[in-house]
Amino acid sequence: MALFSLLFGAGLAIQFERLARSERRTLLLVRRLVVLLAFGLIHFCLIWNGDILTEYALAGFIVLPFLFGPRWLAVAALASLGLYLAMQVFPPPGLWPGTAALGQDVAEARRIYPTGNFLDVLAFRLREIPLFATLHVYIFPRTIGLFLLGAFAWRTGILRNPQRHLLFSIAAACIGLGAALILCHAGGLIAGTSIAGGRIRALAEPLGTILLALGYGAAIIGIANLASGKRLLGWAAPLGRMAFTNYLAQSVILGWIFYGYGLGLFGRLGVTSALAIGLVVYFVQVPFSAWWLRRYRYGPVEWLWRTLMYGAAQPMRQTA
Repeated sequence: MALFSLLFGAGLAIQFERLARSERRTLLLVRRLVVLLAFGLIHFCLIWNGDILTEYALAGFIVLPFLFGPRWLAVAALASLGLYLAMQVFPPPGLWPGTAALGQDVAEARRIYPTGNFLDVLAFRLREIPLFATLHVYIFPRTIGLFLLGAFAWRTGILRNPQRHLLFSIAAACIGLGAALILCHAGGLIAGTSIAGGRIRALAEPLGTILLALGYGAAIIGIANLASGKRLLGWAAPLGRMAFTNYLAQSVILGWIFYGYGLGLFGRLGVTSALAIGLVVYFVQVPFSAWWLRRYRYGPVEWLWRTLMYGAAQPMRQTA
């Protein structure tokens, strides 16, 4: 999610620049986010309440004004990420539901999700909204901060003219430090039982996650700029060009696999089986995306998004 937030922020900045000559730039970008919000709410309510699109649309409305003044992107990014990390050390009181409420929700999920019909699952999913809303409130400053950071990386030319040696140095430092922080947190290796020690432990994993996202992003961009980079990573490009379609398709497919109106496997699989299903779905989407884009300019959901954004049907079929 952290890496995707960086990418989404960069994508918003790319759209901002591509529409620079349009008198309707602000209107089109606002409409783009409104359409995304509508897709997100439909996805959240009807398909899967782990949706991230709704949060991304709301974050986009906050980030959009900063694109007009790039010098403030970095300052706002650091402020947002600083707020997120501060919330880990000093959690806002009353933000999280109590243990009893969480336990009751888990028990109901295990009963309803694998056996209920579509309306049963829908009703329970809507009842879960308050629980999921607290999670989104908790990570919202991180989402905004990474959006801003991704937009800053594009607007300042870091992504357009990357220096490979610098990228790999950043990647190595961020991945190494991020992995170390997460491993220390997971293994309880951060010493001290004092209040200060507890706060350091609370900070380790969230900070490590952000560093890993930055490291992975820098490594991928560095590899893509090598002579052999396209051969190493080119197979994933069609999947990325249809990211919106593939994201929603995964929700529909996995909903059918796990919910009661499909195979009803919710809560009945181990980690290995669940991982295998995820990999199968992913690697089926790779050739499908390549096949689709040989014939069409966009994925079906991407086409609908662009059409609603511009208010006119966009050209779909590939031409010679």
